[in-house]
Amino acid sequence: MSLDTTLLKDIENFQREEITEYYIYKYLAEKEGGRNREILLKIGEDELRHYKIWREITGKDIEPDWRKIRFYRLLYRIFGLVFSLKLMEMRERRAEERYRLIADKIEIANDILKDEFEHEDELLSLLTDERLQFIGSIVLGLSDALIELTGALAGLSLALYNTLLVGLAALITGIAASMSMAVSEYLSKRSEGDVNAVKGAFYTGLAYILTVLFIVAPYFAGNNVYISLASSILIASIIIGGLTFYTSVVREIRWRREFIEMITLTMGVALISFLIGYIVRITFNIEV
Repeated sequence: MSLDTTLLKDIENFQREEITEYYIYKYLAEKEGGRNREILLKIGEDELRHYKIWREITGKDIEPDWRKIRFYRLLYRIFGLVFSLKLMEMRERRAEERYRLIADKIEIANDILKDEFEHEDELLSLLTDERLQFIGSIVLGLSDALIELTGALAGLSLALYNTLLVGLAALITGIAASMSMAVSEYLSKRSEGDVNAVKGAFYTGLAYILTVLFIVAPYFAGNNVYISLASSILIASIIIGGLTFYTSVVREIRWRREFIEMITLTMGVALISFLIGYIVRITFNIEV
């Protein structure tokens, strides 16, 4: 088959993507069990078959992208199966558009595109990741900690004007609030007859306390309350960005809208608390 340079380069890129995804699916299948493992193995074999089809056209073997393979392995270990697969789907959607562009020139591209659509349908059935089952509890713990602690830190910073006192007060408040939130989540889920009430409460409390530790940390690292507050707000913004990106991927919703909504609420509460702290400091003439 005679191919122009641009088309040949596109096919070689497809070939590299297929063999790369084969190794990713193979790795995921090795780590999973049951139905997940079966489907992942099937998809992996399809990707290998696609690679061989493109190899017949290009006439050469192409190495996989090992950096991408290592990236998805790390992603899986940290964020679990569903998040990793959703990102894979996003990449495959982009590949589908490229397949359509060359489908009129190479007929086999239509068959490969059909397989990719089937992959998406199968991937949607792989929602058995525990992280996804308890994502509501994790989001509850993270969002509550972000909004409450960021607001509390802003208010305490202006009221007390002492980094150590603010840090200790926020840490004690955060630990108490995390336990309270975990208990509330347990009672709520138990009242609904949820057999995973204990796990839900654990994830809520853990997400809350970890967020508290990250946000409060700057107050134990410096003695300027404004720098500490700014650092805490920066950390909170990074956490919000990561949280909203994770939920937007697994729920297939717009990240920007989720991020803007959560950052607006969090910073709005922080601003109000900051003003309250200022009023308290002036009214009661607090000097620490």
